[in-house]
Formats: sequence, C-alpha cells, structure tokens
Amino acid sequence: MNELATRDVDAPTLDVAAIREEFPILARQVHGRPLVYLDNAATSQTPRRVIAAFDDYYGRYNANIHRGLHTLADEATAAFEGSRETVRGFLNAADSREIIFTRGTTEAINLVANAWGRANLKAGDEVLISRLEHHSNIVPWQLLASELGFVIKVIPVDERGVLDMAAYRELFSERTRLVAVNHISNAFGTVNPVKEMAAIAHAQGALILVDGAQATPHQPVDVRDIDADFYAFSGHKVYGPTGVGVLYGRAVLLQAMPPWQGGGEMIRTVSFEDGSTFAEIPHKFEAGTPAIAEVIALGEALRWVSGVGLDAIGAWEHRLLVHATAAVSRIDGLRILGTAPGKAGVLSFVVDGAHAQDIGLLIDQLGVAIRTGHHCAQPLLAQFGVDATCRASFAAYNTLDEIDVFAEALTRVIGMVR
Repeated sequence: MNELATRDVDAPTLDVAAIREEFPILARQVHGRPLVYLDNAATSQTPRRVIAAFDDYYGRYNANIHRGLHTLADEATAAFEGSRETVRGFLNAADSREIIFTRGTTEAINLVANAWGRANLKAGDEVLISRLEHHSNIVPWQLLASELGFVIKVIPVDERGVLDMAAYRELFSERTRLVAVNHISNAFGTVNPVKEMAAIAHAQGALILVDGAQATPHQPVDVRDIDADFYAFSGHKVYGPTGVGVLYGRAVLLQAMPPWQGGGEMIRTVSFEDGSTFAEIPHKFEAGTPAIAEVIALGEALRWVSGVGLDAIGAWEHRLLVHATAAVSRIDGLRILGTAPGKAGVLSFVVDGAHAQDIGLLIDQLGVAIRTGHHCAQPLLAQFGVDATCRASFAAYNTLDEIDVFAEALTRVIGMVR
C-alpha cells in the first residue's frame, strides 16, 4: 500500500469530466443505476470520434483497398495506410513496413509462432514463457512444441506476482531461441522489465516477443527503446474497435519469414506451372480483405490516446488504483492477488467464503461491471491456489467517485453471499 501511495505525489491530472463526455456508453444505466465500468483490461470503451470513423468510412468511401483505381478505393487505401503510419509513430517503429495488421494480439502471436517459429524452431530448442502469460501467449507455443519437439521453459513468479529475474537468467542455454513475455499482466497488473529482459535475451542470442495488449492503453511504448523483436497489441483494449490488432516486427525478421496465410494481396505472382511468389512486407502477412473500417478506427483511437497523453492517463489510473486498493483493503476477508511494486491499474482479489462469479453477478445488479474468472491466466492462478478472481481494471474515464460506488457495492454484495 505504501509503495502505491508514494507514486501518487504530484501526479498529472486529467479533465476526466470532459473525457467522459466523449464516451456515449458511459451515460447509460444498468439495472436502473448509472453504469460503473471497471472491466477495461478486457475491453475499453470507445470515444465518439472512433465511432464516427466507422460511420465516415461506411457512409462516404466504403471500398476495398490497394487494388482499386477508382476514387473510393484511393480514399480507403489512403485512410488505411494512414492508420499504419499512426501505429508506427505510436510504437516508435523505424518503418511503417514493420507494422502488420491482425485481428488482435492472439492472431499476432499465432502469426509469429506459425511463420517465424516453424521456420526457426526444431526439436531440442527452447522457448521461455513466464507464468504471468495470457493463454494467447502459451497455447500457440504448446501447439507448435507438440509438433516440432522444442521445449517450453517457464519463468517463475514470486508471491507478489513479480517475475524472478535471477531464475530468468538461469533458464537460458545455448538452445534458447525465443522469449515470449507480456509487458503487463492482464490478471495482476505486474509491469515486467521487458527492456532488461530483451537485453538479456539478445546477449544469449535469443529473440524476444512482447505481448503488449495491456501496456499500450496505459503507458508510452517505444519498441526501439525496448529493443523488441516482435511486439503485439489489440485495438479493443486501447479505446479502439474489436477485431483488429497489430504485430510489430523488425523488418529483417519479417522479410526472412515465410507467409502464414495465403490468398489475395499477399502475393506477387501466382502460377500453376511455377508456383507463387509473395509480396513485400507488410502485405505478405495481410492475406485477403482486411478489417478496413476497424483499422481506420484504430488509427483514430491511437490519435485520441496520444492527444490525451499516456503519461497523464497512467498517472490518473495509478491514483484510481491507490484509492481502490485502500477502499477494498478495509473489507474483512478480502485478499488482493498481485502486489507488484509499480503495478498497472488492475485490482485482482478473492474473498473468503464467496465465489468470484457470485460477486460478479450480484455487483452487476448494482450497476458495476467487473470481470470474474481465470482471466485466461490459469497457470498463474493455480500457483496462488485459486481458480477465479474478481478483477477491477481502470481507464482514463473512471473517477474516484466510481471507485467509492464500487467499494460500497462490493461490501454490500459480500454481505449477501457470505
């Protein structure tokens, strides 16, 4: 608690009231009560300008991209590629060709596993994964390992949910090829030292893939400063639409990787006699018609986030976390899981004598939306002896008053289920 409080001094403030006006969903009621939305680690809400980007595309220039010669196709292509450049700047990538649009973080990681992994991993090789990982950064590697025969090693975490960096260093061998780790844990909010981890991996001759789904909404991300080889994130967690995400990859790696999916756009030539040749990056990895409207809207979401300022957003969310931690800590029998120093705005907890699902269902009746379950992090929760937690997670539009409503509703619900 003291560790949290010390960071709250002189934190930048946001005009949260003005920000909330940009999110129409926040004005609605649930079960006759004002919505208190604290499920942002699963999906954040969307500002009006992002919604307007959808309307503008479908209302004015709905057309397929890249191959058309008419005006609508040109306009759609320009907007789509404009979003690619926005993402490049958002991540500080060196080249917009290093930005691949996917359906989300999950597909981005699967792309790396199936394109880079199949071409570079073999029996006896090693991939390091942390116990903090979301299933989307575990299962693709398990599937590939069962086929190719490489070994998955797990980086342990301590009782706070912090990676054991001494153990991380010791896990490396001459067969280690890749580290796959999240930037911020979706279940506990732990912020991993990915820059340090990248330096250690590279010194050992290994690459690093960073799952940035929980980092991009909360703090500035500089892939060149991190020295990431691959970095992935999802639109719907950073105030953008569902069904779209990004894979950043170093150009030299992407150029050497074979394509994963085949179809239109990703080819240069196709012949029954001579086979197929493939397009240059990024198009080699974007087979078929992409989610055009979603990509355009994602660019608008990232411009909105950048305009508000990620440093200010992160500082405000920290104030919310400090306030929420103090409020729920007064509840008898409540135990917070994930107490890493400097953690992000995620509050995961269990309550003696009450099941997480019961709490989630009942608190919804009071207008409060939180997440309950294993959060696609079953190996992590298993270490702590639980199969589910309640999770409140914060965004730029949440208020201190909402935290008070949440704490009061939680106290009331716990009294009902015990």
